[in-house]
Amino acid sequence: MNTPFLPGIDDIRAAQERIAGYVRRTPVLRVAALKEPWNVAGPAVLKLELFQVTGSFKPRGTINALLTLPPDIVARGLVTASGGNHGLGVAYAGWVARAPVTVFLPVSTPPAKAGKIERWGARVVYEGPAWDEANAAARAFAERERLTYLHPFAEPAVIAGQGTIGLEILEDVPEVDVVVVAIGGGGLIGGIAAAMAALKPRVRVVGVEPEGAATLYESMRAGRVITLDRIGTAAGTLAARRSAEINLELVRRYVDRIVLVSDDEMRQAARWLWFELSLGTELAGAAAAAALLTGKVPVAPAETVCLVVCGAGTDGFG
Repeated sequence: MNTPFLPGIDDIRAAQERIAGYVRRTPVLRVAALKEPWNVAGPAVLKLELFQVTGSFKPRGTINALLTLPPDIVARGLVTASGGNHGLGVAYAGWVARAPVTVFLPVSTPPAKAGKIERWGARVVYEGPAWDEANAAARAFAERERLTYLHPFAEPAVIAGQGTIGLEILEDVPEVDVVVVAIGGGGLIGGIAAAMAALKPRVRVVGVEPEGAATLYESMRAGRVITLDRIGTAAGTLAARRSAEINLELVRRYVDRIVLVSDDEMRQAARWLWFELSLGTELAGAAAAAALLTGKVPVAPAETVCLVVCGAGTDGFG
């Protein structure tokens, strides 16, 4: 089996220059200590990607991919499949380029998220119970109509764009020891981990998946990309039944470990983020915090941990 092309630090730095002016450099929030009952005594830093344009990190990757494509190809139209946030990112990219966009969503996508995609000017098509079925329909539609398909996590340019978060963390939190990142398909953690490995390899990168969508956790155990039989999480943006070779290889090379959290643990973390810090996150956006607050990420008292708060929303309060 051939090793897929893996984006590296040069690709990530090029992406940072390319997307400047189209995305926000999101702030970090330092929390001195997370007191009882959370039992996290050391310093924590939150990377606030919920303040990114469209409400999640996704435009970093979609804008980078957009700006690597010939304008005439983009003008024909863009197609993708999404649990919601990547669809918003592609809709935003289409708005930037004034190009038509079609986003395929699973039927479980919250209406508010679908409506937001439409408000960015994209057409929404519902297909199947999970992202994987929507993705198959999106690929078939793109091929039939000869349109450009943008993969949410297995496209090198998308991964490089997400990796710009890693550059910002290292610039704003140079003392960082551990970075905790939610995993859907693996594009976000792959980009961040590649940046860390190149610039500060002693930093441990920890991935977080829902117990009901342990796609890369099980793929790592099996030593190959596997397809889950079913999805059992309400965190729709973390609900891919299958990842891809490029994502598994990046995780294998650069990620320290993957831990699993329950939906209830993510809800508790989302409530904590709201009541303590006034941050409104979707369920997926609270995954990294859930892993830390439940003690599933080992951090020494003197270490600084950075949690990527990857998406805004209200479903985390359910």
